Amino acid sequence: MSGRRIFRALGRPSLAIRSLALGLCVATTLTPIAAKAQEMKGIIRDAEVENLLRDYARPIFNVAGVGATNTTIILMGDRSFNAFVAGDRRMFINTGAIMDAKTPNEIIGVIAHESGHIKGGHLSRLHQQLATAQILSVVGMLLGAGAAVGAASSGGRGGNSGQVGATGSGLAGMVMGPQEIVRRSLLSYQRSEEQAADRSAVDFLNATHQSPQGLLETFRRFSQDSIFRTSGIDPYTFSHPLPTERISNLEALAAKSPYLNTKDPPALQARHDMARAKLFGFMATASEVGRRYPVSDNSLPARYARAIVDYRTKRIGEALAKIDGLIKEQPQNPYFWELRGQCLLEFGRAREAITDLRKAVSLAPTAGLIRILLGHALVASENPAHLDEAISELSNAVQREPDSPDGYRHLATAYGRKGQIGQAEFNSARAYFYAGDYSAAANHASRAKDQLTPNTPAWFKADEILNYRPPKT
Repeated sequence: MSGRRIFRALGRPSLAIRSLALGLCVATTLTPIAAKAQEMKGIIRDAEVENLLRDYARPIFNVAGVGATNTTIILMGDRSFNAFVAGDRRMFINTGAIMDAKTPNEIIGVIAHESGHIKGGHLSRLHQQLATAQILSVVGMLLGAGAAVGAASSGGRGGNSGQVGATGSGLAGMVMGPQEIVRRSLLSYQRSEEQAADRSAVDFLNATHQSPQGLLETFRRFSQDSIFRTSGIDPYTFSHPLPTERISNLEALAAKSPYLNTKDPPALQARHDMARAKLFGFMATASEVGRRYPVSDNSLPARYARAIVDYRTKRIGEALAKIDGLIKEQPQNPYFWELRGQCLLEFGRAREAITDLRKAVSLAPTAGLIRILLGHALVASENPAHLDEAISELSNAVQREPDSPDGYRHLATAYGRKGQIGQAEFNSARAYFYAGDYSAAANHASRAKDQLTPNTPAWFKADEILNYRPPKT
């Protein structure tokens, strides 16, 4: 899994996050967001899974009019079944959603729902609602405070301690009342937007001749998981519709779809099964993989998962043997060659890995992540004859993956070994910058400017990094 490693941790997300999961917040709508920020493990990068998600999303994005080239899908290393949008053009999908989804249609339904939020401009309007809520809350508190002053003055004149106690109880109601009204108003707004996203999702699925059954199954799963927690809870304290209400509405919409019984194409189902096996192989324990994909299961996904477990548990001989069996069955599968190359590279056999990774790149020339792995192997081979090829491959890769710290880091090493210190410092600055270490990035950018020819593109970019000031959270 190119990038099974976490490339960088995700910073705290914007408060205006639209989550697919059923809201179970009773105290405040912002509580689950803060909790979720603590649970996020980081961003996972993998060429195979990302390519599959793009293929799932492209038809939906097209009919939704959100722009497939402008909307980014980001894979989160989290085993829970969830997805959300943050910002106008970033869609996050947990690895757990793919691992739990038995069919492509389930994930496509998730993407359709989140596209509904993007299409509807819900995040922008949520920012407006939050701003309005803050204003109304302040006004309410001021009014309550004014009442408190009057009550305190009156209580002081009366001199009745018992009456002051009663007034104090009423005061709490006056201060908290406006805030509670504002909170419920905001939650009501969010529930209406969730319902709108559900309706849009079904519309997008119908427009692409796909079944809404997967979307329905997803929310049925949520309903089964949460139904025992929602009994007796005030429905007006939820940021999402209640499970039973949501399922009922979706069933009515799905029943009208002429594509309700449409199945995923077998080739797409096969790719989905392989992606799930890969994620289980890299993210689940060896015992869990053994239960899910026992030795008696000779299917391609099962053998894929077991090969990855062997690699993870450092049984390199067994892993390579299993991967060779996969390649024999599908010699044009670039991800099998990629996995073989990664195995060799990470066990100190970089020179052997080059051949496999060159093959992978030839089969998937647009996969920047695989090119980064090849560039890494070329640099790690410590053969000076490979440095020019490494620079070429890595330069190509960072154009395709401009946010990847690893690509710049290996590029810096290659330039350093060729004695091109200005380029080495410049790419080190970019590596630190995209890893979020702005202080180290500025330090290397300053050194780069001292070495680079003034007013060249690299010099100007180094200057931008040097003068960058991260926005306040």
